[in-house]
Amino acid sequence: MNANAKAIEIRSLSKTFYVGLRRKKTVALKSLDLEVERGEIFGFLGPNGAGKTTTIKILVGLLRPDSGTAHLFGNSVRGNRARQQIAYLPELPDFYDYLTPGEFLKHCGRLSGLDYKDLRQRIPEILDRVGLNPIEKRAMRKFSKGMLQRVGIAQTLLADPDLYIMDEPQGGLDPLGRRWVKDLILELAQAGKTVFFSSHVLADAEAVCDRVAFLQNGQLIAQGTLRDLIRAQPGQWEVMVEGSAVLADEELKALTQSGQIHGENACLVPAGDAGPDALLPALLAKGYRIRSVKEHFSSLEEIFIDAMDNKPRESAS
Repeated sequence: MNANAKAIEIRSLSKTFYVGLRRKKTVALKSLDLEVERGEIFGFLGPNGAGKTTTIKILVGLLRPDSGTAHLFGNSVRGNRARQQIAYLPELPDFYDYLTPGEFLKHCGRLSGLDYKDLRQRIPEILDRVGLNPIEKRAMRKFSKGMLQRVGIAQTLLADPDLYIMDEPQGGLDPLGRRWVKDLILELAQAGKTVFFSSHVLADAEAVCDRVAFLQNGQLIAQGTLRDLIRAQPGQWEVMVEGSAVLADEELKALTQSGQIHGENACLVPAGDAGPDALLPALLAKGYRIRSVKEHFSSLEEIFIDAMDNKPRESAS
């Protein structure tokens, strides 16, 4: 493994599909550039059909791009060496449904070249770690979708790889299951692993990601750390003033965008781009008591929706 190489490095990646009898052209990726650092939790976000799964399938060797390159730890994704360093969870994992979870993991472990003696110890530990009974004897065809998703995640943990590539890892899970996946991703990062995952659950991505990228129509439209993306958009200031009399002050109305009653106080939103710089001195000069001054920033979901509604822009970092 190249010690100086990025965990994932994508350059000018393009992919076009021709669908149906009429060979309708569909551009899935268009000159995609992307880098993921070692040890990062990276969220790959976008609407349905944005190109997320196509990108992931290229990274794990299931698709070939029309042009461009992709490397994992400095190794081309077209070679076997790159695949030896990753674990892959597809969006819709499929199983030999007549097997038990233990039998399935044993099969996966042997395909990965793991020693049989190690598997006998490791499989029960992993099944317990993902919340499944280590001695479960039922065939997987009797499992719920959420239980099957846990089996798929167990399979990714089996070989203890350096890079986890997950396509919608929280799909089919209830709120407790999604919380468990978030905790697992954080645990993997603490162990020095790199986690690259796509998701539609933006609140969960916001809770765990070091960086995120937004993909739309096969193009990267924004990327950066959560802090950089949030700070790239102006926040909204709120000034809390004791009492409600301030709302009737005609001179102060020119300095406020809006005002509302909040319990025994009034919440004012300053007008203009200067924030509270003009409003605060005016309030103090008139003898009003200021309870708090706060700046509220957009959530990742709000930033994502704004990015989808606007033309592609330069990345935040």
